[in-house]
Amino acid sequence: MQWKDPAYLWLLLPLIAGLVWTYLKQKDKNSSFKFSTVTILKTGMKSLKVLFSRLPLFLKVASLVFVVIALCRPQTADTKIKTNIEGIDIVIAFDISDSMLIEDMKPLNRLEAAKERIQEFVKNRTTDKIGIVIFAGEAFTLVPPTLDYELILSRIGEITTAQDARIKEGTALGVGLANAVSRLKDSQAKTRVVIFMTDGENNSGTIDPETGLELAKGYGIKIYSIGLGKDGPTRIPIYVRDFMGNKVKTYQPFESTVNEELLSKMASETGGKYYRATKEDSLKGVFDEINKLEKTKTDVNKYTKYTEQFPTYLLIAIALYLLAWLLQSTWLRRVP
Repeated sequence: MQWKDPAYLWLLLPLIAGLVWTYLKQKDKNSSFKFSTVTILKTGMKSLKVLFSRLPLFLKVASLVFVVIALCRPQTADTKIKTNIEGIDIVIAFDISDSMLIEDMKPLNRLEAAKERIQEFVKNRTTDKIGIVIFAGEAFTLVPPTLDYELILSRIGEITTAQDARIKEGTALGVGLANAVSRLKDSQAKTRVVIFMTDGENNSGTIDPETGLELAKGYGIKIYSIGLGKDGPTRIPIYVRDFMGNKVKTYQPFESTVNEELLSKMASETGGKYYRATKEDSLKGVFDEINKLEKTKTDVNKYTKYTEQFPTYLLIAIALYLLAWLLQSTWLRRVP
């Protein structure tokens, strides 16, 4: 409860002063008599009329107090908060070509480092639909855009390379991008984003990257592109079976190259940004920045309805005054 005009509470001061003055004045007027014994007064002392003789005065004072409270206009507030959330639809297009097994990023390789950061990113979102597209020589939708974050996290944890998944090897950037765009083209969200992650160049697929880029631009989809790993000669792990059937890891030379020009173009022409992540901490920084740039828009509208309570206090004041008048006119009436 709150008071609309609390200044009226000052009126209680003269009321209190008046009560004190009345009490002192009446005390001075009291007459005294001497008795040899108080036995004859016991009957009078037990009289209810005597005990309640001042009740009308107290009721009238209480009535005035409630009048003052009514003047202060007590109110109750009913506040309602309406939150409008404008979510973002995001598709993460994730390169799973075998070069993602190169062991130049912690905790194990490029693939595991990327999976770890993607899971962190998903956990930081709250009202945004997120989908996952994986691609190598061909592309698949692992999870369509959804708010089921538990499902997304579970499926990310199951991602393996093209060799283990037994899909066509290679790096089809255009196919991967076109698949991601197709998952967002019918979205009703005002902001639609593709996070495109790869560690290689386009070397396969039926759709070239330029076509995929034109599709994204046509649908107004923003691209954040990420180039993973260092360029230059490195080693790629190869798993083979020995004569006992055991899985053995060996290495073969590999030339790692990221097409930065293409990834930068994809980002700049759609209003996104290109990042290069050569180690695990830089990859974390990339997702942290994207998380800050693509924030969910939340509008909060607050409505407060005030209900006046002064009529209740005014009615109490009137009732108390009428009760005082009734008692004074009947049972507690003073006879000269």
